[in-house]
Amino acid sequence: MKKKVIALLLAAAMAMSLTACGDTSKTGSTAEETAKQEETTKESENTEKAEESTLVYGSGDYTRINPAMDEHCEINMLLFSGLTAHDADDQVIPGLAEKWEYDEDSCTYTFHIRDGIKWHDGEAFTADDVKFTIEAIMDQENGSENAPNYEDVQEIKVMDDQTIAFKLAEPNVAFLEYMTIAILPKHLLEGEDMQESDFFRHPVGTGPYKLESWDAGQSIVMTKNEDYYLGSPKIDKVIFKIVEDDNTQAVQLQSGEIDMALLDPKNAENFKNMDGYSCYDMTTSDYRGIMFNFANDYWKENKDLIPAICYGIDRQAIIDAVLLGQGMPAYGPLQRNIYNNEKAEHYDYNPEKARKILEDAGCKVGKNGFYERNGEEIGFVLSVMSGEQDRIDIAQAAAQQLQEIGINCTVDIPAQIDWGGQMACLIGWGSPFDADDHTYKVFGTDKGANYSSYSNEKVDEYLTLARQYEDQETRAKYYDLFQEELLQDPPYAFICYIDANYVADSDIQGISENTVLGHHGVGIFWNIQDWEIVQE
Repeated sequence: MKKKVIALLLAAAMAMSLTACGDTSKTGSTAEETAKQEETTKESENTEKAEESTLVYGSGDYTRINPAMDEHCEINMLLFSGLTAHDADDQVIPGLAEKWEYDEDSCTYTFHIRDGIKWHDGEAFTADDVKFTIEAIMDQENGSENAPNYEDVQEIKVMDDQTIAFKLAEPNVAFLEYMTIAILPKHLLEGEDMQESDFFRHPVGTGPYKLESWDAGQSIVMTKNEDYYLGSPKIDKVIFKIVEDDNTQAVQLQSGEIDMALLDPKNAENFKNMDGYSCYDMTTSDYRGIMFNFANDYWKENKDLIPAICYGIDRQAIIDAVLLGQGMPAYGPLQRNIYNNEKAEHYDYNPEKARKILEDAGCKVGKNGFYERNGEEIGFVLSVMSGEQDRIDIAQAAAQQLQEIGINCTVDIPAQIDWGGQMACLIGWGSPFDADDHTYKVFGTDKGANYSSYSNEKVDEYLTLARQYEDQETRAKYYDLFQEELLQDPPYAFICYIDANYVADSDIQGISENTVLGHHGVGIFWNIQDWEIVQE
């Protein structure tokens, strides 16, 4: 970043120098005034260029930006806003709505929208946009994985342009959490296909930045929104440069082509003592584990062997080797949450116990050194998405450990995951927010983000009850029961929680390094409007 500014200043100096050395033979006041005017204009243009601040972020690729249908897109919070928002401690605070009330008798939330909110195209933001967005998410025809968050909404009533009420069928204490969802413009999306509309490649929001250009597969350029409700951002332009490979991101950080990136631990380690860079090893709620596809016939026959897989993974060894000691062993989905049940089964590494489970189930070691049951070898293919090196390394390490206890686990790295056809996947999930987030819709039967086809009636019951009680003691009771049941009938073999290793040019100031981030390290841009680039 420093190199860029120096180059701009040199260019400005050269332009001024060339102007000063131009032809001075002209006479007359008109010629002199014209020359002075041209020089002043050039100086002004060069000064503006030198002062414009730009942050280039090394990003994965996007095929669309659709916050209503998709989750975990870091770019969403730059372009869009919700009625509520999060602070540095991941607590819910006012967003586009400046305040709200809740009526317990009718289970109704009433939100009051701030004055003067405008879409990036200049149109006024109204309560009709909110109603349109939530109804689009709730519409099962649209296939949103966020739909379970709003399934208890009975009625949405627009009182006026700045007031909207949501009546729920039953209490849901996570509802304010779910109103952080990005609101979409009705005037641009009404009547459009919510999965295929071209809007999602030309998004218009109310966030701190607005889209300037999108060069598919190359970059997404955003300029600051002068009308942002929290004030105009301090950084003029943010560019998401598409650099999908971790190693390439590290190279481009060093060369100055990008200013900030989320790296894997091994690449991030190289910047620890390097001048000009700041390293942020941030805590996340992001866990990794083996997700079993229960729609696959293999698990219909061998589901009882999953505890053996859980005991056969040496989590700390994987953390030490792949994550360089960062993160922590995972045994459940709520370890970064106040409702974590420490007493639930941890499945600590125990290869002897794993083998006993296999043998008690009638498995015997075959000629290839792997267990067999009813003449069939015990083993499965573990799929892992390409491009995320630490996820690949975790999968390969876990597969090797399982082979050592007699389960023939192999790793496949397809370009795209076939969610319906795979046997198992190295999954990532996790939320730093309300405990209902990433539990109800991930483990609930037939919910929008339940990619494992997992179903357990007791899990469904406990999750439904836990979201209905604001009292922490009551909620804790149901979340304890949920975790105990989930781990007796495991949908995943949980492996580890990971840290988010961000590396940035040290000129970037304002990053909230103690905020607990979410899945894929999402959340670091929560206060992007306050960031600035300070030249030393």
